[in-house]
Amino acid sequence: MQTLQNATRTPEGVVMNGFTLSPAIDKCEGCDRLAEFDGETFCSSYPNPTSKWSGGRCNFATHVKLEVAAAAKVNPLKASKRAAKGR
Repeated sequence: MQTLQNATRTPEGVVMNGFTLSPAIDKCEGCDRLAEFDGETFCSSYPNPTSKWSGGRCNFATHVKLEVAAAAKVNPLKASKRAAKGR
């Protein structure tokens, strides 16, 4: 886990580059983008992790794998014709 560089503790919370950071939530556990500051974990890519997970999956999450749909069914007759043409 990395540490947040240039972050400071203020009365509003932890501020880095002008953004107030919210602590990481339980869904963020295992992500490579987590960083630690004063014993708390924060997302190093997005200041408010709760809003990133509100729509389903966080697009920055490195620990969540996408499910790939099954390959489309190919018509064997068309496939053989394409192969004969050299495509």
